[in-house]
Amino acid sequence: MLKEFKTFAMRGNVVDMAVGIIIGGAFGTIVSSLVDDVLMPPIGLLLGGVDFSDLFVTLKDGAALAGPYETLAGAKSAGAVTLNYGLFINSLVSFLIVAFAVFLLIKAINRLQRQAPAPEGVPTTKDCTFCFTTIPIQATRCPHCTSTLG
Repeated sequence: MLKEFKTFAMRGNVVDMAVGIIIGGAFGTIVSSLVDDVLMPPIGLLLGGVDFSDLFVTLKDGAALAGPYETLAGAKSAGAVTLNYGLFINSLVSFLIVAFAVFLLIKAINRLQRQAPAPEGVPTTKDCTFCFTTIPIQATRCPHCTSTLG
């Protein structure tokens, strides 16, 4: 059983997946810092000095100290129950940045994986023997007359 596990763990795709998870976690940390420390402060400043991490609604005052609370940390230390919509906005912006970065990465990978153009002199099309329509050379069925090609 140990030998089977070693074979499974050392398979290329498992190791690649582990590396991807580690890099993804590090990338998530970088994006969180980008959102919290670089993007949201100027956006908050443009909106009148709003700190998104301190946007919350108090659902129930804390036992130690009654509201209103200036900061989320103050509300939490008083034991208040809060709805933290500012932190949700930060998380939403982080998600959108990560999703866009993954989109760009996949787009770049797909561009690299496109087939290279055929060398000069090598045919890329053929004629259907039934309807004489020009079709790609890899086709096994004619898209015009649906005949199976041999």
